[in-house]
Amino acid sequence: MFATKSSMRRIFSAIAVTGCLLSGLPAITWAQGLPGLTIFSGVERQNELNYKLDYGTRDMWDRYRLRIPAKKMKLGALQFKIDYPNYYNGKFDPKKIQVWAKDKSLELQKVNWDKENHTILIELKEPLEPGKSVELVFDNVKNPDFGGTYYFNASILSPGDVPLPLYVGTWILSIN
Repeated sequence: MFATKSSMRRIFSAIAVTGCLLSGLPAITWAQGLPGLTIFSGVERQNELNYKLDYGTRDMWDRYRLRIPAKKMKLGALQFKIDYPNYYNGKFDPKKIQVWAKDKSLELQKVNWDKENHTILIELKEPLEPGKSVELVFDNVKNPDFGGTYYFNASILSPGDVPLPLYVGTWILSIN
């Protein structure tokens, strides 16, 4: 009916060990593993793009993985243009920007970071065919001094005589 002294000791020992294990182990989290639920962002749901930040912490070096799904790549792409807000004071390393399609890094012609106009232009050596999902990897990024929400707009420029800029979506980045 009542627990004995030795069984109570075992129960308390088990609780103590469990508590130490749960509180003593560091919590491993992947910052911004998924963009989460955004309500009232001003961006239509079908225009939100997925992304992943390795850390997502203010004033820290980071890696951004900005994804564009195949269904958004209706035209081929020769260039990617990323616009970001003027209040984003992070820093990019144009030499550390890559474009991936089908688990393969694509060769780049050039990457131009226009700080004054808040744009990054990525030009491919060979045009990317339509219907391919793409991941833009920005490595060696210095996150802004202050956390916040930042809207990065993506456009592609199609190959051809008259390159047509086409808006493909917006990444709504959250930095803590």
